[in-house]
Amino acid sequence: MNDEFSPAGEPEAEPDSGHYHLRLYVAGQTAKSLAAMKNLKRFCEEHLAGRYDIEVIDLMKNPQLAAGDQILAIPTLVRRLPSPLKRIIGDLSNTEKVLVGLDIRPKDSEP
Repeated sequence: MNDEFSPAGEPEAEPDSGHYHLRLYVAGQTAKSLAAMKNLKRFCEEHLAGRYDIEVIDLMKNPQLAAGDQILAIPTLVRRLPSPLKRIIGDLSNTEKVLVGLDIRPKDSEP
């Protein structure tokens, strides 16, 4: 599943570089998982173009990885960088909630 996105591993960007390292936890190829992946990719291309990498963790294949980011529900998006760590649960279909949850200002509100 990681083939469509960046390879697994620790974030390489500096915390203040403006680069977002996002980790999406899913469980197999369910409708919600696929919707979350599609919505996340669309969101990132629209709001974080050139400033993000996405790591998809399939908990059906690697259930032990859920403990590291304290995953209790799926799909869950974790913003690992920039700090502080943020989590959003759901299919990411509500853009406004994703913007608020990741603490990202829309393009038109940036100076």
